[in-house]
Amino acid sequence: MASIGVQEFSGPKRDRLGFSLFVFHLGVGVFVLAGWLISSNEALMFYLVLLPAMATQWAINKGSCILNNFESWLRTGQWRDPRNPEEGGFLLMLCDWMLAARPSPLALDRFSYAVVVFLWLLALGHVSWLAMV
Repeated sequence: MASIGVQEFSGPKRDRLGFSLFVFHLGVGVFVLAGWLISSNEALMFYLVLLPAMATQWAINKGSCILNNFESWLRTGQWRDPRNPEEGGFLLMLCDWMLAARPSPLALDRFSYAVVVFLWLLALGHVSWLAMV
């Protein structure tokens, strides 16, 4: 998620592990953004569980994503690495790297949670529509 202090980002780490996990993180992000379009009831049900679980783990995990924690664990043997500026800052890094914008962590958190709610409602509507067809 976004709750981190001001730090310098230059995109994903340039080694194979960092790049691979960055690509995986982007893949998860694409699924989160487009998953509500899936026509499979089973996949939509998974999606409807995934979104609140993802938002809940952000809140419980101090704004960090478990994918970033996993990278820290692989690199250092610790689940949380305070020296890793990317931990808890994936969305902020993307904003800084791709849009040259640095929204405040609070604004990015609010936007992130609002998008999750909006996507969840779209998926729920899609499930309802599929049930009627």
